[in-house]
Amino acid sequence: MLRRQYMLALVALCIVFFSACAKREAPSGGATAPSSGALRIAVVPKGTAHSFWLTVKAGAEQAGREEGVQILWKGPAEETDVEGQQRILEDFINQKVDAIVMAACDADGMVPIVKQAMAAGIPVITIDSGVNSDDPLSFVATDNVAAAAKAAEVLCELVGGKGKVGMIPFIKGAASSEQREQGFREGLKRCSGVTLGPVLYSQSQVERAMQVTEDMLTANPDLVGIFAANEPGAVGAATVLEQRGLAGKVKLVAFDAAQPEIDALRRGTIQALIVQNPFKMGYEGVKLAVRAVRGDRASIPKRVDTGVTVVTQENLDSPEVQELLKERK
Repeated sequence: MLRRQYMLALVALCIVFFSACAKREAPSGGATAPSSGALRIAVVPKGTAHSFWLTVKAGAEQAGREEGVQILWKGPAEETDVEGQQRILEDFINQKVDAIVMAACDADGMVPIVKQAMAAGIPVITIDSGVNSDDPLSFVATDNVAAAAKAAEVLCELVGGKGKVGMIPFIKGAASSEQREQGFREGLKRCSGVTLGPVLYSQSQVERAMQVTEDMLTANPDLVGIFAANEPGAVGAATVLEQRGLAGKVKLVAFDAAQPEIDALRRGTIQALIVQNPFKMGYEGVKLAVRAVRGDRASIPKRVDTGVTVVTQENLDSPEVQELLKERK
């Protein structure tokens, strides 16, 4: 009897031991869990607070699963935290990750860190917001100038081709913000009856966007339209227009398609959304990074345009738009 109890105890101990050995510790810090020895691809967004970046993450992780690579996701909490992003990138370089996919907080400020990574043999792919350098192997993003010019065209039609409009870019020095500002200005030149009035920055913060919207409406009671260049700007502007009873009277065209923006579109506070494809940015960015690490740099395009779709109440529920929006969930 004692011998049988001893054997049972020994078997139980062996089961516990081998189970513990077989267990793999789940990675922390937003990493996926691929097989041992997998390539490590660092994906560094400009920020982590907005739904846009969560969709970028979903695309990156989907590509990571398909390629069997580990995605290390980490970015600053705020898109204005240039130094914070630099520290994150330096840490990934010191870890000797296999590749970096990044959206630059500052087009000039991130040039030295990109050069450092490339010099260390770590290929860099930029997404959404690039750097003022040819060092990255590819730039995967919206054609922001063309997309913002389209926003100007749409807003021009909405205001009947005349009147004063305001613009809410987000961060001076961020490539995507400056390109959208440039594109909107260029687009308005083709709408001779519309003039550009106040241009105030949201700093990618809803509260700041609300404040600048209040300021521009107070100083310009004749304003007929607003262009908000990203999600926080759109949400802030929509909130103020509703609070002031100006929803639908002051036309609002905005970038991105976070749920609050879609809700405001359905209510008629926002008249049109310029919808990017952040899922594709994350997905293609990782795919190209993996291709670079595996020695296929010659086939990597220098520029990948991920496209935009103009979404209105009329086409919001169409299968094509719903499929695009589904990727963001």
